[in-house]
Amino acid sequence: MGYIHVYTGNGKGKTTAAFGLAMRAAGRGKKVCIIQFMKPDKGYGEQVSARKLGIEVYPFGSDRFVNKKNPRKEDIERAQRALSFAKEKMKEEYDLLILDEVNVALDFNLINLEDVLELMRELPEKTELVLTGRYAKKEIIDMADLVTEMKEIKHYYTKGVMAREGIEY
Repeated sequence: MGYIHVYTGNGKGKTTAAFGLAMRAAGRGKKVCIIQFMKPDKGYGEQVSARKLGIEVYPFGSDRFVNKKNPRKEDIERAQRALSFAKEKMKEEYDLLILDEVNVALDFNLINLEDVLELMRELPEKTELVLTGRYAKKEIIDMADLVTEMKEIKHYYTKGVMAREGIEY
């Protein structure tokens, strides 16, 4: 039976945990697909490594910052395409399907909650589904089988340390 995981919270490590699970699954010969809702295809370290391992990675985000209060039409269209793409990929019987930053796309109102819940309800028995990102909705958490909240206790960003290649991206 496929289970639904949610990695959420304000701490670092949600995408990292999901990609770690993808590596583990790929190492065991599992078919893995990662759909990134708000990240562009900029050659981030996790994208490069995953592809080297034969993990399919499909980034749908734009190169520009998404304004939560006033998202561009392009941002809404990209997120909706990502969700439609996820529904199509579910038909291909992946062992592991990761929707990276889908919770943020929901929080920014780029996609509809009911559409994500429908995808979760239609999950094939063989497929494990992971939803990452801050601000996971209560309905998502309630439907999930495993929920992990990353809680920030301390972060070097508060000391002015910017994102570092190979560590944050």
